[in-house]
Amino acid sequence: MKYKSLLIVVGFILALVVICSNCVNTQKVQPDLRGEKYAGASTCVQCHKNISDSFTHNAHFKTSQTVNTDSLQKLVITDSSFFFNEHTKIVIEKRDSGYYQVAYADGKAIEAHRFSIAFGSGEKAQTFAFWQGNRLYQQPLTYFSSIGKWANSPGFPPDKALFTRAIISRCFECHGSFAKANFVQTGPLSTAEEIEPQSIMYGIDCERCHGPAADHVNFHSKNPEEKKAHFITVEKSLTRQMKLDRCGICHSGNDSESIKPTFSFKPGDKLTDFYSLYFGGSKPGTVDVHGKQNQMLAASKCFIKSNMDCETCHSVHVPNMQVQAYSQKCLSCHSAAHQTDTKIPKSAAVSNCINCHMPVQPSKVITYQLAGKTKVEPYLLITHKIAVYPAETQKVLEFFKQAALTNSSRLP
Repeated sequence: MKYKSLLIVVGFILALVVICSNCVNTQKVQPDLRGEKYAGASTCVQCHKNISDSFTHNAHFKTSQTVNTDSLQKLVITDSSFFFNEHTKIVIEKRDSGYYQVAYADGKAIEAHRFSIAFGSGEKAQTFAFWQGNRLYQQPLTYFSSIGKWANSPGFPPDKALFTRAIISRCFECHGSFAKANFVQTGPLSTAEEIEPQSIMYGIDCERCHGPAADHVNFHSKNPEEKKAHFITVEKSLTRQMKLDRCGICHSGNDSESIKPTFSFKPGDKLTDFYSLYFGGSKPGTVDVHGKQNQMLAASKCFIKSNMDCETCHSVHVPNMQVQAYSQKCLSCHSAAHQTDTKIPKSAAVSNCINCHMPVQPSKVITYQLAGKTKVEPYLLITHKIAVYPAETQKVLEFFKQAALTNSSRLP
């Protein structure tokens, strides 16, 4: 009887072991789709939680994401209908499975697609995509934060709702960290790209800027007392050009021929190995303010006459700073600026360098159309060509002249 009881207890324990082992196996972390050299951003958090928590508020982290119904609802409240003309409109509607962009012709719904993915952090604008099978397409309406309105997506026709612009893996190369694409035969002489939804790694993660980290994690897990970083790209080891190339992989425009996917770019690689003539299309005076920050900066005297790089002013580990904080960056080199200039109040000279020296400029390649309008509106962005802009300076001077007359202390 004792042996029988003992066998029952042993059998019960063995069953628990099997069950627990199965639970452990189901909880096993899946390998990073980029390869065994990658650790995954969730692993970085274990030792760099403060940096990670801060980074989640940065525009790089939020540059692509699955649609959040709560945040989208706030945008929908602002305006839910877009009229192309008296016959055609798009209405953003809440349905059981989420929000949809619905096209209507003479009051009849003719096409509807659910919001699935958001591109852009929303700081300036946010455009959206929907799935059809494993193919991804851009929604016809984009939300522009600068005007607080929905408008026709850039480059879309002004008189009809278009749902056929494909979003390909190349888009994720700057708006994500990975996406696996497959080409499928669609006809005797044609193919189309399909993206595996589960393969998408949204936003820019740690290893896109710091390189593969699996060896780094393994070493420091075994040697927790070692404080010197091993098997990871250390910032101070990069030359100025390496730093510029690292940022330039996404901030040099997308109008150049791609030699190989930028997902494979690692800090220290040369940008020219990834793009054929990556300054392509950039004839004098044609460099666009959108997406070509590297070229804009390279044309600045501040850049030419110093050793500055992107990180002189920017840190992707923190949320974007206020204009006063950027001005302090300027004053670290230009502390004597405007000391003898009585036209510009001292308060403005030390708190807002941007309005005069990096003003907003209209993009030549991105415009948008407001509802019921045929005229396109300019998309304004801060230029990264640091210079003196007489027209903008004059606007600021006129403002302070009027402010002095009205005893106002508001900044422009």
